[in-house]
Amino acid sequence: MPAKKTAKKKAGKRRGPSAAFMKPMQPSETLSEVIGSRAMPRTEVTKKLWAYIKKNKLQDKNKRTMINADEKLRAVFGGKRQVSMFEMTKLVSKHLK
Repeated sequence: MPAKKTAKKKAGKRRGPSAAFMKPMQPSETLSEVIGSRAMPRTEVTKKLWAYIKKNKLQDKNKRTMINADEKLRAVFGGKRQVSMFEMTKLVSKHLK
């Protein structure tokens, strides 16, 4: 009778965000008008963006995954009036060094 295979646990599995997401990034001048000019991790950039979006009621009322850009965000979004929340992260990453 063959021996049963046992499931191996992955060695070194990390908990929490990866080091790449925790590295402080410097926002561009355009993005700093929305979130501030100090360097911060990507996770913090996302939190500040969502705080700005909610404070200014920029989330689309009908389709909640869409963000309606005001003047400041339109500059960050490359001139687009509306972007999805998934596209937003891609567009914002261009403004981080």
